[in-house]
Amino acid sequence: MIDIIASSLSARIAFLAGVFALIALLSYVGMTMVARRRLERSNFAALVTKPGQAMSAGSLRAQENENLWGRMARRIEETGLSLSDTKDERLRQRLKAAGYDSPSAPRIFTLVRLVMVFALPAAFILIVYSMDDPPSFLKIYIIGSILGLMGLFLPNLFVTAKADRRTQAIVNGFPDCLDLMLVCIEAGLGIEAAMERVGREMVRVHPLVSELLSVTVLNLRAGATRQEAFRKLADTAGVDEINSFATLLIQSDKLGTSLGSTLRVYAAEMREKRRMRAEEKAYRLPVLISIPLVVCMLPVMIGVLMLPASIRVVRDLAPMLSGG
Repeated sequence: MIDIIASSLSARIAFLAGVFALIALLSYVGMTMVARRRLERSNFAALVTKPGQAMSAGSLRAQENENLWGRMARRIEETGLSLSDTKDERLRQRLKAAGYDSPSAPRIFTLVRLVMVFALPAAFILIVYSMDDPPSFLKIYIIGSILGLMGLFLPNLFVTAKADRRTQAIVNGFPDCLDLMLVCIEAGLGIEAAMERVGREMVRVHPLVSELLSVTVLNLRAGATRQEAFRKLADTAGVDEINSFATLLIQSDKLGTSLGSTLRVYAAEMREKRRMRAEEKAYRLPVLISIPLVVCMLPVMIGVLMLPASIRVVRDLAPMLSGG
């Protein structure tokens, strides 16, 4: 059997298609059983909830703003295949830190992972068997397995990298926005008017911080209390500096202390932290430069220094050792 598969191209293709279909069938059956159990649990939980709460879960605007991936994920879940993750809340926090705050973001993320797990090996198999001299079955199997694992982990790496870039952009732009907010408050504006002004001024320079401040102003105007709006600001940003800033504003509002003096002290602390981060990067620079120096320049210097001695050995010592 193995000899037939190894010798015939059509047999190899049929065997790979059968293995792929078997794995897909087992995955579908397992995920359908898990989805059915979760659906039963959700139906049981819906019996104890109020009807008004179930109707208010999805708004018309959310349905209108749902993109193609969201509609695809919703239709797949309607067939009985659940796309919810076992650690849905942690995944939602990671996606929110990366800037994906849509309610359907975890389901879309799971759908993208499933698509990439099957799409990358399938594309590789199609490319390989379209060649004149395809590689061996073992090599195809190993590379296909590696591509499947890459499809499983690449979305995680993408979300982590985007979250790190977003966090870095917020951390770098927040001290400037805080200084401008301090100027506005010392000029006589309230905290809401100061946030609105800073949000409008920092749209092009620091768009992420501007978006956070603008959303906080909209929450305050919608009727939310300052504590709720500032807590939501800290949760949305996911940055320690803004979390401390929100806690500082809440405590200042509760205790009735001067907001200008409080922000002045905190702005000085933020400038000091930014200076320390710059000094840390400057101190790391010699260590980072030493790596390309050792790898690239040191062999060249050794070659330049040793070349005259090597030529002298070839010209003088080699004839003497050979008896010339």
